[in-house]
Amino acid sequence: MQEKTIEIAGISPVDLFGVNDQKLKLIKTYFPKLKLISRGNTIKVIGETEVIEQFEKKLDLLVAHINKYNTLSENHIETLMLQSTEEIPYQSYGDTIVHGNGGNLIKAKTANQRKLVKASYENDMVFAVGPAGTGKTYTSVALAVRALKNREVKRIVLTRPAVEAGENLGFLPGDLKEKLDPYLQPLFDGLRDMIPAEKLIEYLEHGVIEIAPLAFMRGRTLDKAFVILDEAQNTTVNQMKMFLTRMGRNAKFIITGDHTQIDLPRNQKSGLIMAVNKLSDIEGIEVVELSANDVIRHKLVKKIIHALKDD
Repeated sequence: MQEKTIEIAGISPVDLFGVNDQKLKLIKTYFPKLKLISRGNTIKVIGETEVIEQFEKKLDLLVAHINKYNTLSENHIETLMLQSTEEIPYQSYGDTIVHGNGGNLIKAKTANQRKLVKASYENDMVFAVGPAGTGKTYTSVALAVRALKNREVKRIVLTRPAVEAGENLGFLPGDLKEKLDPYLQPLFDGLRDMIPAEKLIEYLEHGVIEIAPLAFMRGRTLDKAFVILDEAQNTTVNQMKMFLTRMGRNAKFIITGDHTQIDLPRNQKSGLIMAVNKLSDIEGIEVVELSANDVIRHKLVKKIIHALKDD
């Protein structure tokens, strides 16, 4: 007989074991030769070595299901208990990127959004360039959450340049974090749609998800991370060079921006325009251009973009 304690990481134990261990009781019926005792975020398993190994494989399937779908019902448990542990999850280029909160399916909704999804799967660095409302940021955040749930990366880093768009940052109330929060809010909005609130707080507290201004990236090496630079049109050439050279091993970068909404002083060139012009032919880097046809906001936004495109 062997005794082994297994730690449940990355999910809430209640999601796995159920209230008052109701789900665990169902799981136990598939392993009658094991003694299972749950305590907090661990489960103690007592039994023969071979059976414990089988249980661990099934437990991995259950945890992976929760990570992907944010839910685990008794029907799911029964299905997964009967599923072969040798099956390899199928990665597709389909419309659905990730399962959000409340069973909401986060999908690529336009041809160019689907192109962005495919480009991210096939390249380590992608530039997504296009006007507001085309889903550049939202789709990129969904891809990052998917990679984290699939354990392809260990963390997500989301960053933006804190460039003043007509307002004076210094006169905003509060400390540095409070001054910067309005700049980072669109990134939070996407995460809230895709990750349960309690888990999102946990990820932020433990650094699994980091949201920070671009200046905080200097001097770092970002390994095993999915990194998104948003509003990249407002980076200077030197800032863009600094950011791109932060890329570490097993990292994915997506850089989004709209070259028609540059808020830099007139004497400074946009790092986004520089990077797209000089890097687009490098293998492993792809540029995806979105247009007004990809706008998924109010129908008037598409008309506004067309009307103002020459101004």
